Amino acid sequence: MEFLILFFFLIIIFVLIGGLRIVDQYERGVILTFGKYTGTRQPGLTWILIIVQRIIKVDLRITTIDIPQQEVITKDNVPVGINAVVYFQVEVAEKAILNIQDYTTAVSQYAQATLRDVIGGVELDTILSEREKIAEEIKKIVDEATKEWGINVTDIKIQDIELPADMKRVMAKQAESERERRAIIIRAKGEYEAAETLAHAAQRLSSAPGGLSLRTLNTIEKINPDPSKTVIFAIPIEFLEGIKTLSSFFKEKGK
Repeated sequence: MEFLILFFFLIIIFVLIGGLRIVDQYERGVILTFGKYTGTRQPGLTWILIIVQRIIKVDLRITTIDIPQQEVITKDNVPVGINAVVYFQVEVAEKAILNIQDYTTAVSQYAQATLRDVIGGVELDTILSEREKIAEEIKKIVDEATKEWGINVTDIKIQDIELPADMKRVMAKQAESERERRAIIIRAKGEYEAAETLAHAAQRLSSAPGGLSLRTLNTIEKINPDPSKTVIFAIPIEFLEGIKTLSSFFKEKGK
């Protein structure tokens, strides 16, 4: 009799101690009793009736999944390789366990399929210029589909866009042509502004008495020819008239 009492006592101790479980702060414990969902345990020390109940711990932290490179044909028939990263978080632990078999794999596969669908519906230029907008569109589609699984997709980032080698060469030539076009425009604007400045200067010189003649003399003075060479100046008649005008101007001023 004492042996039976001791035996049952040991069984009770084993059940009490064996049923203790610890749920971490970032986890939730989904309880199944005889295979049926009966509740969700919060973080801390908890107890289950072993053999009858079991606890499935669910991590609520943000999880990162790499979407491997996908070969996709764009709307304008350009093959591109694209990979991305998915950030998601379990919000309802019991849904993540009861509504889907493997929520991590499911999110990854659904994101891959959505990535191919969205990229296949846009042109290459749009993919290159509006990467963030496309990633946001993919996120909305995946997030809407995974709500029934208790999943919240926090973000999706497109990492690399791999283009064919011939397409890279074409784009490089296009970029070079664009740079040359901008350089020509800048030079033309500079020449236009310089011409305007020279025109204003010529107008000011021509309006001043003997201005053009003084400018010509100043230019001749700055010339330092080789002594072994002879420099011949072809001076127009307007220059001589300017000298006369300048001489008359100074005489009148001296008076």
